[in-house]
Amino acid sequence: MKNEKDNLDELFSKFENQWDIQELNTDHQVDFLQKLNKKQPKKKYWFVTAIAASIVLMLGISVFYKNEKPKEFKFASKETKRTDSIFNILIDNELVKLKEKSSPENEQIINDALNQMKTFDADYQKIINELQKNGENKQIIYAMISNLQTRISFLQTVLERIEENEKFKNTADETTL
Repeated sequence: MKNEKDNLDELFSKFENQWDIQELNTDHQVDFLQKLNKKQPKKKYWFVTAIAASIVLMLGISVFYKNEKPKEFKFASKETKRTDSIFNILIDNELVKLKEKSSPENEQIINDALNQMKTFDADYQKIINELQKNGENKQIIYAMISNLQTRISFLQTVLERIEENEKFKNTADETTL
């Protein structure tokens, strides 16, 4: 133990003249106590965080409900459900084909087609709401089938145009060689 104390004394003696010793102000303790006793307002980050979380939650819910399609009609007959299911499968297949054709040359055509599909979807949603509200009748069922057929025909036409553009591009490239 004595040996350790000697080592410490020896260490401190080396730095004896290098210590920065400065006298504190006489009011130092009073200033310190005043700062310590002064109540600082607490920052309310929780309020901002709560608002941000609410906004994110509302956006998430709106995106979820906006993209949700009524896949099953509890109020419709089996034939109507089956018809809707078959047509929606065909439409989904055509949309997959359309997205597979995505390229910088076709980007504008595909974007326009998808925007038009949103219009068809909005019209279809109105038809479904009428179907739910008024029940099944020939006019509503005809409108529903007509909308579904129009969407399929539209997608097929867009795909044909894209293929024609690709053939024209390939033909133009071959003739310039």
